[in-house]
Amino acid sequence: MSTGTEHPRTEAPVTGTGLEAPASTTPAVLRRKGSLPRWAPLGILAATAVVMAGVAAATGSGVGLWAFLTAVVYAVATYTTSRVVEGARKAADRLVTVIVTGAFVLAMVPLVSVLWTVIAQGWERFDVTFFTNSMRGIVGEGGGALHAIQGTLIITGLAAAMSIPVGVLTAIYLVEYGSNSKLSRAITFFVDVMTGIPSIVAGLFAYALFTLLLGPGVRFGFVGAVALTVLMIPIVVRSTEEMLKIVPNELREAAFALGVPKWRTILKVVIPTTAGGIATGITLAIARVIGETAPLLVTVGLATGVNLNPFDSRMATLPVFSYYSYATPGVPRDPFLDRAWTAALVLMLIVMILNVVARLISRYFSPKTR
Repeated sequence: MSTGTEHPRTEAPVTGTGLEAPASTTPAVLRRKGSLPRWAPLGILAATAVVMAGVAAATGSGVGLWAFLTAVVYAVATYTTSRVVEGARKAADRLVTVIVTGAFVLAMVPLVSVLWTVIAQGWERFDVTFFTNSMRGIVGEGGGALHAIQGTLIITGLAAAMSIPVGVLTAIYLVEYGSNSKLSRAITFFVDVMTGIPSIVAGLFAYALFTLLLGPGVRFGFVGAVALTVLMIPIVVRSTEEMLKIVPNELREAAFALGVPKWRTILKVVIPTTAGGIATGITLAIARVIGETAPLLVTVGLATGVNLNPFDSRMATLPVFSYYSYATPGVPRDPFLDRAWTAALVLMLIVMILNVVARLISRYFSPKTR
C-alpha cells in the first residue's frame, strides 16, 4: 500500500548497456589510448631502410648485414613508437607481428632464390627440341630429355601402382580392424621407422634384393620402381590413416544399424567420405618421390636413348639426367649445364602440377558440408 511518499531506489550500473562506471574508475591499463595511422608501419620500415642503407654505404657492409640491421632496428622502432602512442599491449602485439612476418620472409628467401635460379638458368633450353629428342648420338649442343621424361613417368607410375594399394589397405587395417592389437602396433612402429629412412637405403635394399634374385650388376627400371615404392608406402599409409580417423563413428554405426556388413561400410561409407583427402595424400606422396636421385642412381643408372621397357636394360630419369649433366659435363660444358638446369626446371614443373592436382582433388572431392 502506497503512503504517498516514494523513496528513490539505488541500482548498480549494468554493464553492456552504456551505464558503465565513469572513466575515472577504470584501471589505467584498460583506458583507450591513441593509435598509429595505417601507414605508420610502412613509413617506419621505409625510414629504417633508408637510414640503414646510409650506414651500410658508409661502413662498406654487405646486403645481408644491411637487411639484418634493418629488421632489428625496425622492430625496436615499431615497438617504441607503438608503446608511446598506443600502450604496452598494442606495442607487444606489433612486435610479435614484426617477428612472425620477419620469420616468414626469411623462410621465403631461399625458396624464391631457388625458384628464380632454376627458371633463369633452365629457360635457355626450354624448347621443343628438349621435349622431342633424346641424347642418343649427341656429344655437344642439341639433344633433349625425352628419354628421361618418359623414364621418370614410367618408373614413378609403376611405383604408384605398387605402393597405393598396399598403403591404403594397410591404413584400412590399422584403423578399422587393428583395434590397437600387437600386430597393428608393430605395423605402426615400422611405418614410422620407414618414414625416416634415407632414400639411398631404399635404393640399396632394392639393388640387393634383385642382386640375390637375378645376379650382380642388375639395373633396370623396375628395380628403381621398387626402391621408390619403399619410400612411398609409409607416406601413403600415414596420410590415409589420418584421413580415415577423422570419419565420425556415427556414420559407421548408422550403417551397422541398417545391417550393412563391415567391409561394405568401409567401401561405401568410410572411403567415399575421405576420398578427397586420400587422393591428396597419394598425389603428394608421388610428388615426394618423383625427384629422388640417390636410389635411381643405384638401381636404374643412366641411358642416352629411349627405353620404354622397365624390365630390360637401363633407363634414364630426370633427376639422374640432371645430376650427370651437371656433375660430369663434356666439352664444351655449357650445353650440358643448360640441359641440367632445364631438366631441373621440368622436374619442378611436374611436382608443381602434381601439387595443384592434389589441391583440386581435395577441393572438389571432399565431402560437402552444405
